[in-house]
Amino acid sequence: MIDIALYIALAAVGLAQLLAMVRLVIGPHIGDRILALDTMVINAIALIILLGMLWGTQIYFESAMIFAMLGFVSTVALARFVLRGDIIE
Repeated sequence: MIDIALYIALAAVGLAQLLAMVRLVIGPHIGDRILALDTMVINAIALIILLGMLWGTQIYFESAMIFAMLGFVSTVALARFVLRGDIIE
């Protein structure tokens, strides 16, 4: 029963990832594209965690944590670049 729920969750998060990719491509403003990239990072983290739960290994949880840290830093850096034109003050 848990396997079925995990497969349904994988399909739902995969669909959310595709919809965020569509927003990334057709987003009318740069803010929409930054938000779509951040959403894609969150969806990728969810996919990694769901795969870790499905396959029963713990290494995926550690990789999801590293990916979350990198995603946060890259989103902040991109937003600062768009707002100010530079990343480091």
